[in-house]
Amino acid sequence: MHTNRISPARKIILALSAVATLLFFAGCQAVVLTNLTAPSFPENPSQIYTITLRVTPKISTIQSGSLRAHIVIDGQDVAMTPSSGGENLFEYEYHLPPGRNDVSYYFLVKYTVESNGGATQAESYSEITHSKVVGRYVVSLEVNRGPVGAQVGVLGRGFTPQDVVYFDTTAARTVYQSPTSLSFFVPPVEAGRNYRVQIGNSAGTSPIGIFRVDSTSLSVSPSSLTLRTGEKQVLTFTLPNAAPTGGLLLDVTTDVPESVIMPEVLVPQGQSSVTITVEGGKAGSGSLYLKGYGAGEITVPVTVTAR
Repeated sequence: MHTNRISPARKIILALSAVATLLFFAGCQAVVLTNLTAPSFPENPSQIYTITLRVTPKISTIQSGSLRAHIVIDGQDVAMTPSSGGENLFEYEYHLPPGRNDVSYYFLVKYTVESNGGATQAESYSEITHSKVVGRYVVSLEVNRGPVGAQVGVLGRGFTPQDVVYFDTTAARTVYQSPTSLSFFVPPVEAGRNYRVQIGNSAGTSPIGIFRVDSTSLSVSPSSLTLRTGEKQVLTFTLPNAAPTGGLLLDVTTDVPESVIMPEVLVPQGQSSVTITVEGGKAGSGSLYLKGYGAGEITVPVTVTAR
């Protein structure tokens, strides 16, 4: 019977390959790498961001004190420093280059494994992580409930004039004051329920919190308007309580915009009523509407006749 014999050189190659395979799988199972860094960083003036790694040994044969953590970032292999926050925690202070707002990196950990045959060097590495520096940082709503028309501040920074606040999918009138100051008026939505509030622009949306819209009553006098073209008549809106800080915006709409000429209606803070002047435009008939009050909507019939 003929038998193929393995040459001494091939035996050595196979043995080395087996050892390398064992070390690879031992390295994968010897430690667990946990990235404690948030997927996004709030922008700071120093442009320095801390990346933190926790290394958890899973076998008892790792030589004490042999763990060495590295981060591979921007194409460079950099040693991380032990953190004062606890054992086997490592940190790296990353200086973000000018003009950048994102970064990709992965971790590489080297250590020594002891066995009967002596000490063996091993290493483990993580998957690539992508983090982004966020210029807009929303902390919370100034308050979390109020009636339709109430002005509410948003706490945070990085605001822009393009930002719009949304109640679920309904856009609210948003007021930009500065990069650190933004507010909105509660839109005319159904009262007595909670809404998911977000702030967004062309770059995307960020959640702010949950806002509950409370019901409130409102009376309008007179209850209907009859005007001639060019004629003026006053219309008074009265609340049961004084308007809150920032005033109360009454979002009045109409189905005959060419027939009704009127200013924006804002009840000043601390006051419970406001009177405006309505002027007749083109001849027509329709109504003024206020959503979110009373049973859900207040209607004021309007008739305008030609002179």
